[in-house]
Parts: sequence; structure tokens; C-alpha cells
Amino acid sequence: MHMIMDHTDFDEDQVSITVDSECESSNPDFEKFKFFSGDGMIRLDEAKDEHCVIKKSFLTGMGLLGKESDVVAIHKNLYSSRTGLVRMEAFRIFSAAVAEKCGGDANVKYAWYGGSRDEVCGIIDHGFSRCKEPQNGVSYGVGIHLSPTNAALDSAMLAEEDENGLRHMLLCRVILGKSEVVRAGSGQFEPSSENFDSGIDNPLAPKKYIIWRAYMNSHIFPNYIISFRTPKNYYYYYKKPKSPNMKFPMLFNILSNFLDSSKMKLISRYYKDFRENKINRSLLIRRLRQLIGDRPFVACEKDLCSCSGI
Repeated sequence: MHMIMDHTDFDEDQVSITVDSECESSNPDFEKFKFFSGDGMIRLDEAKDEHCVIKKSFLTGMGLLGKESDVVAIHKNLYSSRTGLVRMEAFRIFSAAVAEKCGGDANVKYAWYGGSRDEVCGIIDHGFSRCKEPQNGVSYGVGIHLSPTNAALDSAMLAEEDENGLRHMLLCRVILGKSEVVRAGSGQFEPSSENFDSGIDNPLAPKKYIIWRAYMNSHIFPNYIISFRTPKNYYYYYKKPKSPNMKFPMLFNILSNFLDSSKMKLISRYYKDFRENKINRSLLIRRLRQLIGDRPFVACEKDLCSCSGI
């Protein structure tokens, strides 16, 4: 496998990584990780670049909690069994099909998925079997919800602690294809049209990737299990979204329907500056008005001005 960090995602075309096998049964931690010792699973050596890249991505995506978290182990699924090889080939075929549909780019990303240890093991062995209830009662459609690599904390909130005080998450490859915005509270369960393949909560700064139920075992390829410890009060590090912020994805979705890609790139840059406190809210609104024009902006202004910040 080839893998390297590229800002918030992995690029599989640059650095070649090899994994050394080890005798798991001789490891003092074997009892803790015996659930991950099945066919095709191997524990990564902490000294290897592959382990370091994944660990760094995880801790960065945990935000302030990253400094208080401890990565205990990373296991890799080599998919060396007959079933594993079939699943790997199926993912390759679907990636190629979506790429052909989308003009050559399947938009494959790495993403996190958190759950209980038993759920994680079940997904590795048999694939996804159900869609979880929405976190905090807020639904973004009916599907499998994953987090981008720079937002590991969102999935970590769903990782249940086991009897050893460990939590476990999957790092998966995900076929996004062309994504559409899915609003908070949506009951959507499939693409709104054949033009779309997946959902996101925000086109400029996504925190959720939504893979529809029909695609959950063809468009998601679990590669790694990361096992970690967090402080008991880790929920204090998680900022729940304020309801007014939910209107921003709606606004950007509307704008993308009538603005060309060059203008959307400018909006993305303005929005990034706003989030990084380089410009204030009034300047953001002024720039948007100048870029979009008064007439279309008036239709969106009420939603935008009701937001107090991101």
C-alpha cells in the first residue's frame, strides 16, 4: 500500500510502506487485542512510517483532546483471505465505475468511523449491517456517517469504551463521487438524483460524509482499526453545533446552483478566512454581496445574517 498525509487526507500514490509481521501471541497486549487477531489483521509496528502518519492524523483530528489522548495500537486489514480479496476487488470495481461516471475522479477519501469494539469487529468480518441512530438526535439522512480525517473527534464520540478502557475506530477509504448537501434533520435515504453519489453536511468544511445504505458495503473499505484511550471527561472537549450554524450549508448549496466554480472557490476562501478570524462577519457579508450581486444575495441574506458565527 502507498500512503502519505496530505494536509487532512491521505494520498496513496507517493510513499511506499511495508508492514513487518509479528507473533501476536507473544505480545503482552495480546489479550486486549485478541479480537483483532483474525485472518488478514496485523498490528503495525510503532516505528513504521505508516503507523506514524495515521497516529498524527488521528491526534490532529481530535483537536484539543489530541493532547490528552493516547494511541495504544493500530491494526491493518491486509484482506488476504478469499473473502477479503473479493471485497478489495469489489471496491476497486466500484471506484472505477464512479470515476467513469464523474469524469475520471471517484473522489476517494479516507474517513473515520467510531463504534463499539464488537461493532468494529463485525464490520471487518462481515461489512456494515445497519445505520446508527443520529448523534444528539440530529439526523443527516439515513446512511453510514463518517468523519473526514481532520474531524476524528466527531467519530470518536461514538467509539464506546471497552473493559480495558480502550476505544476503537475504523479508518476507511470511502468513494464519495459527487456529493450533495444533506440538511440537518433530513430523512433522505438515497441520492436525490442520479447525478449524486453521497452526501456531506457542508461543502466548504465538511464534518460528515454520508454514504447511503444501498452503497454501505460497496463504497466503504475499512483499512485500519485504531485503538486509543481518552480522559474520562472527554465529552467536555466536544463542541456541539449551534442550531443557527446549520443554515450555512443550506446557503452554500443554494449558491452552488447558480454560481460557477471560480466564484465558489472565492467563497470558499472568504469563508476559510472568516473561520480563521482573518476577517469579521460584516466583511464576509460585504464580500459575498459584491461577488454574488445584490439581487441574488437578498434572497439569501436573511439566513446568512441570522448566523452568529461558525
